[in-house]
This record gives sequence, structure tokens and C-alpha cells, in this order.
Amino acid sequence: MNRTPALPLTGEQRAALERWVRSGMTPQRLVFRSRIVLLAADGMPSKHIAATLDTSQDTVRLWRRRVAAGGPAALMKDAPGRGRKRQITAAQEQQVIDATLHRAPPRATHWSLRTMATAHGLSPASIHRIWGAHGLQPHRLRTFKLSTDPRFVEKLTDVVGLYVNPPEKALVFCVDEKSQIQALQRSQPGLPMKRGRAGTMTHDYKRHGTTTLFAALNVLEGTVLGSCLPRHRHQEFRRFLNQLDAHTPADLDVHAIVDNYSAHKHPAIARWLQRHPRFHLHFVPTSASWLNLVEVWFSHLTKEQIRRGDFLGVRDLIDAITAYIHNYNQQAGPFIWTAPAERILEKVMKCRAVSESLH
Repeated sequence: MNRTPALPLTGEQRAALERWVRSGMTPQRLVFRSRIVLLAADGMPSKHIAATLDTSQDTVRLWRRRVAAGGPAALMKDAPGRGRKRQITAAQEQQVIDATLHRAPPRATHWSLRTMATAHGLSPASIHRIWGAHGLQPHRLRTFKLSTDPRFVEKLTDVVGLYVNPPEKALVFCVDEKSQIQALQRSQPGLPMKRGRAGTMTHDYKRHGTTTLFAALNVLEGTVLGSCLPRHRHQEFRRFLNQLDAHTPADLDVHAIVDNYSAHKHPAIARWLQRHPRFHLHFVPTSASWLNLVEVWFSHLTKEQIRRGDFLGVRDLIDAITAYIHNYNQQAGPFIWTAPAERILEKVMKCRAVSESLH
């Protein structure tokens, strides 16, 4: 009995096919064809491949032949003349792309599917396919802020250096305040989530006051020291520094990464630092709060505890924040900074160059 020989593949070809199968972005028809070829390369007969993948032996033999003749690239090509005839010409598609990138519609800042379809005599579904094929999303807009700090490079290098190469016999903390956290009580009870329906909450609420959370994230351990205080002044910041001083070993230096809020640079804080020489403040560049890792933790707190919270008063809000910090610290892990200062600086310089070229 003649046995179908295994389809020969190089190591590079097999790796490419396996990547296509694993990727969630690969079209399903290409995934299906890749599986046929991989099984054929393992020596499985066409009959068994067809049964395994619920297809015909002719289909298996077809893709075996094409890969044997043209390699894995042949899996991306369909036979000429098959499928629905193209109704949109290449010139029409290019006109849609040019209009999307270089022009705005009348009386609007950006195109929608319907305005673009009307302008070019096509259907909204056709515009959707063209935009999807070219990665265009006119409805989306991302905001940015470039720091104009004259000491940007110096501060960037200082802060990133603390993350990737912290000093010996010292602790590194990311310190900041989340101010004006509102204790909001929804006007009516919401409905719980159930199958086929999201949970609900009313859009209106009663305000019961605010609190400010002072937080210090231990970069090495990932734990957080937090304190909720009624106001957001240098007096409260000094009080929190005293708390941080009491909770850290006296024989270790403390390096605190902070932003440029005026309370952090107040003369009273400068005098406090003189009396506590083991404390060192490191300021991130202006408009670069993303350099302070405690901001990442604040986003977790907001999403997981505050945004959907329903609080009867400020005390209720503080208790919820305190409980969140306690539970978080039970399973905290180190925050690892991976981007070197050089790579960040390269991206910032590139962004500045692009911005200047457009003005």
C-alpha cells in the first residue's frame, strides 16, 4: 500500500505556519489551510487530514500541491475568477483613502461612514471595509501632551534611573495625591448584572463631600501606604511624609518620586527635608505624570473601587479606599519599569519633530 509522503517544510516555513495558526488576527481561511499543511508535513495521510478537519480530500490535495510548488505564501492566494466580482475600483478606493487622510467634510471635523459614503456614492458597508483594510478610524482621537520642561532630559534620566538601577540601602517610593475623590450616592439602587444584560446604575447622584488620598507606592514590593486627608496643601503633604518616615526603617534612605505640584516645593517642605536628610525628592518633568508609577495604581483604584461605588458619606468612601489598599497589599508585586530613558527620549523627539512639521 502506497503511503503519501510527508510534505517537506523548512524550519522557517513551519514556524511561519504555526504563528499564523496561533495568532488571533489571522483570517480563518488562512488558519484552516495552514492546519492542513502542518498535518501533511507531519506525514498524516490526506484521508485522515480531511476527516480531522471536516473537509474533502480534494481540498487537502489542492493545498498540498500549492505549498509544494510555491511555499506557505501560496496559501494566501485564491484561484483567479473565484468569488464575487469586484464592484469598487482601485481608483475609487484610493479616493476614499485620500479624502479620509487629507480632507474634512463640510461643516464637520471628521468623516463618518455615512458622510463618506454619500460623498463618494458608495454604501456605508463599503466605506467600513475600505477603512478596516487600511487601518483608518476617523471617529477615534487620542490626546497627547509634550513636556516643555527645560530640564526634561535631566529629570527623565533621574527618575528612570531610580526605576532600573535603584541606589543601595535605600527605598524608592512613587508619591502623589489623588485629590477631590467624591463620595457619590446614587439616587436609586441599580439592577444587578444578569445573563444578557449589564448591571445598571443611575446617572444622577447625591454629593456627600470629598477626600484626598495621599499614596506612596513601594517600587520594590508594589505595596502602597495610603492616607485620606480632608485637604490638599503642603501641611497635609508634610503630615504624610511624617507617616512615611515612621513606616520605613530609619537606617535606609528614602527616594520619593513626585510631580511639580506647589505643595511639594513649599518652603515648609524644604525645611522638613533639611531636618530629615535621608529623604530625597525627585521631580518628574512637567506634563509627564506618566513617569510616576503610582498613577498606574490610581487607575486601578478608580476602576475597581471608586467609579462604580455607591457611598453614603465621606467616611464610607474612606473605609472603602482603606479596605482596597489592605486587600491590594496582600497580593502586591513589584512594579517593573522596562523602557530605558534613551528609548523614551527618542520617541519624544520624534513626536516633537512630527508636531513641528505640521505647523
